[in-house]
Amino acid sequence: MATVREKKPGVWEVRVFTGRDAAGRPTQVSRTVRGGKRDALHVAAQLEAKPPAAPARRLVADALNAWVEASDPTWAVSTRRDQRSRVALIASDSIARVPLARISVADVERWHLSLRSSGIGEAAIVNRHSVLRAALEFAVRWEWLSVNVAAKARLKQRKQAGREAMSAEEMRAVLDAARSIGPAAELVVRLAAVTGARRAELAALRWDDLEGTRLRIDSQVITQRSDDHLGAPEYTDGETKTANRRLVHLDEQTIELFVAERDRRGECSPYVFGDDALPPSPARVSGWWERSRKLSGVDRSWRLHDLRHWSATTAISHGHDVRTVAGRLGHADAAMTLRAYAHALEAPDRDVADGLADALDYATNDRGL
Repeated sequence: MATVREKKPGVWEVRVFTGRDAAGRPTQVSRTVRGGKRDALHVAAQLEAKPPAAPARRLVADALNAWVEASDPTWAVSTRRDQRSRVALIASDSIARVPLARISVADVERWHLSLRSSGIGEAAIVNRHSVLRAALEFAVRWEWLSVNVAAKARLKQRKQAGREAMSAEEMRAVLDAARSIGPAAELVVRLAAVTGARRAELAALRWDDLEGTRLRIDSQVITQRSDDHLGAPEYTDGETKTANRRLVHLDEQTIELFVAERDRRGECSPYVFGDDALPPSPARVSGWWERSRKLSGVDRSWRLHDLRHWSATTAISHGHDVRTVAGRLGHADAAMTLRAYAHALEAPDRDVADGLADALDYATNDRGL
């Protein structure tokens, strides 16, 4: 049985009785319809003919499991590991046992408060919320739910300062220190700064990834540990974090250094930073960075990953467009790059202001005013 009511002009709410839950209470689904009454009646007829599949018998945990099963084949190894871990953490919370037919925005926001009170950090809460939101969106698509309440729930908003970047002087000091250690250390630091590649992507580089003046980045070294974390980890060559393939141009000096090192060590391993046929540990890459940073005397808080931030911030502040920088970094979309490095746009923005002022002043002077 369906009911139809007009919430406001042109907006209708359709409710359909779907049965009873385990306690014998009636359950229903609702749809918001924009248009005329005829449109609302059409949706009501569709829901009565084919109601959503017994949402009262499904829990939030069922939506999480179904989402993982459907998404798993598309995930890179590291993404699969992270998402499954987050799903397991949510599944251990009481929110996983809430029936889909009864979950509300208040349930989700109370869950946030519970996590916060138990000492979970804001970044971890955001990650778990993102997983819950994706799973409930999947449930909406499968018509297990009429609305994604996680999408309406509010997360605690934190003001984030722009990500700091190393100065050019610090960058040159580290590079000089790496050069004094050896050509491999210099190549690690220079490639990290020029390409913005992640640590695991640097470890996965092969000699044949250099194609003319461009470097192919299409894999990363995955560190696999046993569940009990006993024994040595295994290293495998897998997809990048975003499962994409990118080609980035290199400057002449970096190419010369790469080719010279290939001529010197190319027969030892197919991997640029390896010693044998197996993928090298990413820790080997960061070890060269640590030695170079310590020898250079720059702030000890700078990490290898900060060379990625330096690369992006320097490129954007020199006027290069965000889409190109996003492509070099391997970001899934330019919006991600813009959110992370918006502060780097201040210098180009000042140049725009000066350029507009020059145009105005020229026009004014041309009229003799």
